Amino acid sequence: MQDYYAARAPEYDRIYSKPERQSDLRQVEAWLPPLFAGASVLEVACGTGYWTQFIAPVATQVVAVDAAPDTMRIAQGRPANRHVEFIEGDAYALTSALSGRRFGRGFAGFWFSHVPRSRVREFLLGFNAALEPGATVVLLDNLYVEGSSTPISETDAEGNTYQVRRLDDGTTHRLIKNFPSEQELRGVTAGLATRVTYQTWHYYWALTYVTAGT
Repeated sequence: MQDYYAARAPEYDRIYSKPERQSDLRQVEAWLPPLFAGASVLEVACGTGYWTQFIAPVATQVVAVDAAPDTMRIAQGRPANRHVEFIEGDAYALTSALSGRRFGRGFAGFWFSHVPRSRVREFLLGFNAALEPGATVVLLDNLYVEGSSTPISETDAEGNTYQVRRLDDGTTHRLIKNFPSEQELRGVTAGLATRVTYQTWHYYWALTYVTAGT
């Protein structure tokens, strides 16, 4: 996964140029910032910082973590992200990467779909542990839309679905890309979250919740 996103870094943002997705993107770009206004924010798997640039201007602090330095360099170059702290780190070892710091909001955009089903609970527990009790979390990701999404090439015994993607350099990469249902999302957050809200656009879904704890 890390090698794929490092190789894809220069062409990654083309996904946001698909004509059929523009209406959805404008709606999500307007919907997202108010959720982080005036808060300290931890963003996991920030990639090229496309979504960071909408959060950073309204947040008091943004710390963005990603495992691929190639994509983070693009993120750092966006004018809106000039005050963001970027950290190279593992999404499954956030407390180590952050040296114990905790945040009032959490965001993971287009990362959850790449988490193997066997590691979803592990990821969420680690993510919540890097946040304050009662923190708001937003997970944003893709719905599968025939004709717009890359076709699913296979499904493994665990239920993970895969896509095969070709880059400009001619290389092909097989990677996990899951498309969980609302029921599945509510199930995996059970006991870890309160005030869970699920919503969709045509091409995207978002799950918003508050971390459990006191």
